[in-house]
Amino acid sequence: MEQTVYEKQSTISLHEKQLKVRKYSKKSIIYLLLVIYALVNAYPIFWMFLNSFKGNVEISQNPFGFPIQWVFENYKIAWETAKLNTYFFNSLIVSFVSVAITVFLGALASYFLARFTFRSGKIMYSFFIFGLLIPIHATLVPLFLLMKNLGLLNTHVGLILPYIAFNLPITIFILVSFMKSFPTEIEESAVMDGCGVFRIFWSIILPMTKPALATVVILNFIHCWNEFSFALVLLNDESLKTLPLGLANFAGQYTTNYGAQMAGLSLAIIPTIIIYLLMEEHLVKGMTAGAVKG
Repeated sequence: MEQTVYEKQSTISLHEKQLKVRKYSKKSIIYLLLVIYALVNAYPIFWMFLNSFKGNVEISQNPFGFPIQWVFENYKIAWETAKLNTYFFNSLIVSFVSVAITVFLGALASYFLARFTFRSGKIMYSFFIFGLLIPIHATLVPLFLLMKNLGLLNTHVGLILPYIAFNLPITIFILVSFMKSFPTEIEESAVMDGCGVFRIFWSIILPMTKPALATVVILNFIHCWNEFSFALVLLNDESLKTLPLGLANFAGQYTTNYGAQMAGLSLAIIPTIIIYLLMEEHLVKGMTAGAVKG
């Protein structure tokens, strides 16, 4: 009998060890895949940064190695050729204003669509979502004519308005889905305490939506910061052009200064990285919120 009990305990202990080994093996494989995925995504940025310190000849001869001769002058050339002192500032203005207005209007519209029930609610939501299906570049000519008739060509306002319009659908889509998950008891308690609709939105719903807001801020900023077509069509004044137009100056008719171009791209990516790092905490909280629920 003692031997049988001992054998059972040994079997249970062996089974637990096997489960632990399987668990750690799965975790190791997942972490390994995530590391590989991170390296695959980070390598192009690292490659771009390395090549920003090379000349054209060295880039063609040694595109994947470390620079033999570090050409720091590429950054000076990039700053002057891309007119970063003007174009960089213009991109910051257009991107930040567009993102701020888009997120505010999108959050307000999402609140009413997600938390209120009215007859045309689903139709309005479908109307916004339909905007995701519209090809942006198909609207360039109509937008050009519209901005010309409104007298908004060669103005930052004429560029900000299309950015807001085309970023609202994805903003509302994400925020409505997130706000619908909130329990109605929160608002009922707030109403009993005497809070109005906008007080509930500003003081309760908006802080709870920070993870989703971080997501839409990152997506909208990247789109506005990298957008080229609208800026090319709607802006002709050199003092109003944005950074993507400046980066196109490196490609000449016969030659391209690849080292300076890489330097310009390295400078252009800095604000995007900063925005992501500032929003990373809220983004991670939003991704892990569902994992610990219940």
